[in-house]
Amino acid sequence: MSARDAILAAVRKNLPRPAVPLPENPGPERKGVKHGLGYKEHLTRLPEVPGAPDVNEPLLPYFRRQLEAMGGRSFEAADAAAAGAKVADLFPDAKVVCSAVPEVPGTRTIETVRDPHELNDVDVGVVRSPLGVAEAGAVWLTQADLVVNALGVLSQHLVVLLDPAAVVETMHDAYGRIDLAASPYGVFLAGPSATGDIEGVIIHGAQGARSLTVLLIDQTSR
Repeated sequence: MSARDAILAAVRKNLPRPAVPLPENPGPERKGVKHGLGYKEHLTRLPEVPGAPDVNEPLLPYFRRQLEAMGGRSFEAADAAAAGAKVADLFPDAKVVCSAVPEVPGTRTIETVRDPHELNDVDVGVVRSPLGVAEAGAVWLTQADLVVNALGVLSQHLVVLLDPAAVVETMHDAYGRIDLAASPYGVFLAGPSATGDIEGVIIHGAQGARSLTVLLIDQTSR
């Protein structure tokens, strides 16, 4: 046995053993996020997830509550025209609206951007997310959605279009839906940029967008 093999064998032999057996993997059969960190039938000795819906309750109100708790906000939009009108209503003073979606043309299309530094004057960035997570009030964005990754952090205000049908219960469900190898960049956004380091006070916009607005619009409403 080599020195390397001896060291690895000693490490394996002395790995810490949990005092309590680990719970079984709940798998895809779970049916709710009310109990036990998101699992209805498993880990029931743990406290309930505060504010989580019961089984068969709609996920959308829960997602909106969680998003608001993270400092974001959401509105419903009936169609593309309504989405564009809502952006104009929410940000009447915006001079540069950079859009990565056809529903909201904006004043600048992301396809015309060749250098990420060109986004340093963007007042409002508009993108579409393929996935929302009710448990975290988060949206998933990839390089394909942002086109230029910097749009998500250099925009003063970020508007995300999201199909209500694309909201899943938990982060476990979300990771079951996404392919991490499909894009060189991906990020879950839950609310605007924020920090609480300064005297324990939450400051929004410290390292990224000052606000995050989700417009709930059907994927086919274009």
